[in-house]
Amino acid sequence: MKTFVPELIEIPDRKVITVTSVGDPNVVGESVFKSLYGTAYTTKFKTFKPRGIKMKLGKLTALWPDAHLKPKDKWTGIWAIPIPDYVNQSDIVQKDESHPAIFTVWPGGTYAQILHKGTYTEEGPTIAILHKFIEDNGIKMADVIGKHEEEYLTSPDAKIVKTIIRYRIK
Repeated sequence: MKTFVPELIEIPDRKVITVTSVGDPNVVGESVFKSLYGTAYTTKFKTFKPRGIKMKLGKLTALWPDAHLKPKDKWTGIWAIPIPDYVNQSDIVQKDESHPAIFTVWPGGTYAQILHKGTYTEEGPTIAILHKFIEDNGIKMADVIGKHEEEYLTSPDAKIVKTIIRYRIK
């Protein structure tokens, strides 16, 4: 995948553990991450490790359904960690009931995506490139326009932050 170059890809359905937040991600993130990662790693080590099964976790991902509509302190973030297909609802071990982690499946299909390098506050022009690609190719978004997914390839404090931005299309 080349930086700032849109592409179409096929993604299968993905099992994920999610925690939803409302507010500025920089403010609410810490408690959300404790619950999300706590649930994922507790499940990994208490459910699967004793069985001799390695539970590989995917990269942190988030859906942003209203970031384009609301001020940052009111954003909805649906944070997710992809989990293997063999994990079921009954396997999940909740870590923090104040931010319950939900087992769900995100739909697969065709996605338009782009690799962004830079801070999250600098994503606007990259998203504009992806929107133009979608429009120029006569593609329609499958979800609410503006609702997008981000997959975080690096931590926010990395020297060069890398994020995949994608839209499910029809």
